[in-house]
Order: sequence, then structure tokens, then C-alpha cells
Amino acid sequence: MDFNVKKLASDAGVFFTRAVQFTEEKLGQAEKTELDAHFENLLSRADSTKNWTEKILRQTEVLLQPNPSARIEEFLYEKLDRKIPSRITNGELLGQYMIDAASEFGPGTPYGSTLIKVGEAQRRLGAADRDFIQSSMINFLTPLRNFLEGDWKTISKERRLLENRRLDLDACKARLKKAKAAEAKAAAEQELRLAQTEFDRQAEVTRLLLEGISSTHTNHLRCLHEFVEAQSTYYAQCYQYTLDLQKLLGRYPSAFVGNADSPAPPSGISPSAATIPVVPSLTGPGTPTPSSVGFPEVIPPSSGTRKARVLYDYDAADSSELELLADELITVYSLPGMDSDWLMGEKGNKKGKVPVTYLELLN
Repeated sequence: MDFNVKKLASDAGVFFTRAVQFTEEKLGQAEKTELDAHFENLLSRADSTKNWTEKILRQTEVLLQPNPSARIEEFLYEKLDRKIPSRITNGELLGQYMIDAASEFGPGTPYGSTLIKVGEAQRRLGAADRDFIQSSMINFLTPLRNFLEGDWKTISKERRLLENRRLDLDACKARLKKAKAAEAKAAAEQELRLAQTEFDRQAEVTRLLLEGISSTHTNHLRCLHEFVEAQSTYYAQCYQYTLDLQKLLGRYPSAFVGNADSPAPPSGISPSAATIPVVPSLTGPGTPTPSSVGFPEVIPPSSGTRKARVLYDYDAADSSELELLADELITVYSLPGMDSDWLMGEKGNKKGKVPVTYLELLN
């Protein structure tokens, strides 16, 4: 117990002495051993590496996990040396919501079947996002974090020790200057030689560690390439998934030339798909319109007909409508006075109204 008390008192005395020495150096009242320019450059380079590594690490974490609460949770798990729980991505959650909604609305309805298709694509996008995050965590963030928590702590420890050795050396130099008697000078010179040896040895150890920063840069460069490769793979997957989804849902190509007097297309339908030229009426004056008495048995001119692919199953509401099955090909055309949301459709010997939004008009 007495030994510990004496050690504490000694350490307190050293701390106080060095604090005074620091203050005198700042005020220019004491000599300070300067490191050579190369050593100072190594120190500056190491500090820059540490500072920018911290910033890149933090911002990459924000990129991979925008939710601050989730980042804090992952940090605590990591500090407690526990496995971070697997977390569903936002894309996967959105996809699951869409699929669940389709089950309630009816998977056979146009909206329900589309929800399923989009939901499955969102789940694939979410899975790709999770793979990208895991790859980046392992191949990029972990090496950066290992440097800060491993190599950099070692460098910092040796730098503090070097600073203490420098302070001891400068204190010995000051005592030698103050020594008057020959015996005191001899003792001071002996202390100075020992302090110089300790300082030089510690400077060499620290220098070697600082020069190792070049190896750190090389390692981080390799990790950076792996990060970019993972990011490129992720975005390529996202592009392919969304492209496949667009093809699956179908589009409305510019199949017909628009008519200046045609009504505005319904929301979500391109003008080129909705503005189908009206076939001239083959009925005479006073003949009832199709809207009042069903649809007359007329044969439209070939120039007014187009082929169309059915996108979704459609159950006819009454005898005036045509029942449709997904992926089948039908012939479509417009009749005078028809609602722009509908077309006349023919398949075999069957004929009836069909909704435009269920069709992909072909060239």
C-alpha cells in the first residue's frame, strides 16, 4: 500500500513537472527538441489518414444505414461483441406489404396481380440491397475500423511515449545548463546521455510505425476497389430487376396516330395509345348510336384496326363486353362515340368492348 501511495505521488509530481514544462515551452521560456522535417511529415500524414478515415467510415455507415437508431443499435451490438441481428430491408418490407395487399384485394384482379409483380421485384431489390450492405461492411468498413481501433491506437500510444521521452530529454538539458559544480555537471551529463538514448530509440519505433501508413493506404485502396465493385454489382442488379419488371408490366407504344379532336387520354395512358382515329360511321342519319343500343354489326376498314396483346385477365361485366385472358392477341378498333377508355375488341367470332388499360397495342 505504501508503495502504491509513493508511486501515485511520484506520478503526480512528474505530471506537474511536465505541465510546467509544456507551459514554459508555449511561452518560449524553455528549449524544445524539434523533430526533423521528414518525421514531421510522417506525423502530418498519419493525422490526415486518421481524420479522413474516420469521416469516410462515418459517411459510409450513413450511406448503408440511413436510420440513426439502427446505426446506434449496431454499434452497441458490436461493442458488446454480439452478433448483429439480421434486419429486413425497406425494399423487402415494401414488397411484402404489396404482396399482402394483393391477397386482400384479390390476386386475380388487375390491381392485385400488378401488386404481386411489383412486390416481388421490390423484394428482390431489397435482397440485393442487403447483400450490398453486408459486402461493404465486411470488405470496406471493417478494414477501416480495424485501422482506427488497432494500428492507430498503437501509433497514438507510441507517439505519447515519444513525447514523454522528449520532455525528459529537454528536462535533462535544462538541468545540465543549471549545474555549476563539476560533480553536478557530470551527473547531469550522464542523465542526458541516457535520456537521449531513450528518445532516439523511441523515435525510431515511432518512425517505423508512421512509415507503415503507406501499407495502410495500399490496404485501403484494395478495399476501395472492392467497395466500388460491390456497388457496381448492386446497381446493375437493380437496373436489371426494374427493367424486367417494366417488360413484365408492358407499355403502351405509339401504335396509332393521334386525332386533334379526340378526347384527352385517361390518367396513366399515353396519348399515343388512347387517341385512336375514329372510324367513319357506316350508318345513315337518324340511326341510333352504339351507346344507346349496343354495338352494331359493322366491319371497320382495315386501316383502323390494330393488334393488341392482353396484359391481364378481364371478366366481362355484361354481354356488351369481351372477356379477356392474359397474353392472348386480339384485334381492336374504335367506333364513333365510344368512350376513349374503351375499344372494340374481336377474337374469333366474338366481339365486345375492352378496356384500353388492359391492352398493349402492337405495331
